[in-house]
Order: sequence, then structure tokens, then C-alpha cells
Amino acid sequence: MIELNDDSLSLIETDLGINVPYVSGSKVKVRKCWHFTTDGNAVDAIFMNDKDFAAGMNRIYVLAARFQIVILAFCLMDTHIHFILYGEFDECNRFMHEYIKLTSMAIAHDHGDMKKLSDVPVNYQPITDDVYLKTAICYVLRNPTVGGLSYNPYDYPWSSAALYFRKQGLWTSPVWTKYSDGLLNPGIRFQRDLLRTRRTGYENLELFEGMVVPSNYVAYELVEAVFRTCRSFLYFMGRTREDDIEQRGGTISMLSVPMQEMRQNKNEMCQRMFGVQTVRKLSSAQRLRLAKALKAKYNSSVKQIARLCGLVYDEVKTLL
Repeated sequence: MIELNDDSLSLIETDLGINVPYVSGSKVKVRKCWHFTTDGNAVDAIFMNDKDFAAGMNRIYVLAARFQIVILAFCLMDTHIHFILYGEFDECNRFMHEYIKLTSMAIAHDHGDMKKLSDVPVNYQPITDDVYLKTAICYVLRNPTVGGLSYNPYDYPWSSAALYFRKQGLWTSPVWTKYSDGLLNPGIRFQRDLLRTRRTGYENLELFEGMVVPSNYVAYELVEAVFRTCRSFLYFMGRTREDDIEQRGGTISMLSVPMQEMRQNKNEMCQRMFGVQTVRKLSSAQRLRLAKALKAKYNSSVKQIARLCGLVYDEVKTLL
């Protein structure tokens, strides 16, 4: 997680256009900001119950500490996941894929469903201006209500919606944000059971019923600075429509699968198609067939596909 000190905050505020004076009707350029999501039609369910959701929330905290990113907003739905992230693309990409990987492992451990998310498509959109950043954030936070769940977005417990422009500790605040467990310095056993990690350094956590409260890992104050006023936040929450996101440039762009995962996919496909586990035993024609099959199934670059299949990029780029 990017440490939000004076130097980093200044850079992030510049990249998010926070320091630019507001002018009605104008757009401010935004840098290093991304909307990541998984395909909601790919699996029947990612989170089966509240225990799964709570573990999924804690997983965000553990992983965010390992990558140089800032989480601006997120929403965990039963069939898909949304993140609005700030950071270098490679770091955000790695965070998203690692989250899917660990979630798949948790499903296997808790429910016996092996490799359930191994083929789930992961998508992203670059966010290039402040208006679209506000729209994307509100699109993510509105997901439960739009999806037909009987929740006001601010009260859905498995997202960051309850953090923005809220006054904590009053009766009108969602009960799950009152931090009834207080600040804890969890020991090794507690970390292992709650956070499912042996890593150290998780101190002074605000907890509620065994769940790390999202204010520990969501930069909600930056989001408030992006919107500037609660009135602006409510305006975008009210006006944002799904088409604002889904029809922007067609569809959300597909991510290339990380190289390590692609190697495993390549070996499995190589075995299915040709009965061998290495491309070294394939002819040039067979390697090209394998490359075309990989390109059709996964949205990876031609250079990545050529490298994996032992082909020369300049010779096959027009064929793929």
C-alpha cells in the first residue's frame, strides 16, 4: 500500500486532479487510475455466505499492504468484484490477479471447489478524467442496489460505500462502522485465523466482529477530496447509469493474463491438444495452432503468446 505521507499525497492529489480549481462543465485530467472488475457471468458464486464475504474483505487488507497501490473504492458482489485503484498499472494488475488467486484458494479450502476462479475473466478500464472517476466510483458503489439487493448503497456491508461523507459514532451511521472491537495488535494465531497470513506488521487494526474495517485500507478522504462536497457525491450517485460505464469505448477492456498463469494455461492446453506438456516437442505448425488457441481463449498480447509458444514475433504477428 502506498504510504500516504506529505510527499506521496501531493503527487496523488496532482494525479487525481484534486489541486486543480473547480470549473463548472470542465474536465480535469486524471493519471494512474483504473477500474478493475471480474466477469459476473463467469461463475455462479464467488462468495457463498457472510463468512466468505468477511474473509474477502480481510483479504483486501492483507493484499493491499503488499502492493504499491491506493484503494479508492470497491464492492464485493456474490458473482463479481469491483475495485477502483490508483497506482502504476502493473502493480494494480498484480494486486487484482493475486486477489482472484487467493480467493480461488479460499473457495477450494472452505468449499472443496478446486480452481473455481482459474479461468474467470478479469477486466479493466483506464480512468482519464475526474468526471469519469466520479462516475466509476458511484457505479461501483451502486452495484448492490442496481443488482436488486434490498440495500441502500451506503448500508451494503461488503463495499466501501459507508465510508464517504459519513459522521461516525451517531445512531444514523451503519452499525458495522462503529468499530465495537476497538484497536487491536493481533498476535500470530489471531493473524493466522482472521487474516489467514503469517506475515507480521498488522498492528492497530480497527475491527468489527472479526473483520478489518475498510477505513484501514480505503483512502476515503482522497475520494471525498475528488468529489469536493457531499452534494457533488450525491449528485453523481443519483445520475450515474450503467451505460455510462459499459458503453464507454464499447466494453471494459480485457486484461492480459499474467505470464506465470499463462505458462500453466499453455501447458494444460498443450497436453489436451497434442498429448505433450512442452512446446519443445511440437512442430512449427503445431506451435502456431497452439498460439491461435491461446489467443482465442485468453486476451493476451501477440508478443506474449509468441514468446510462450517459442515462435518469432515478427514471423507470426500477422497470423495471430
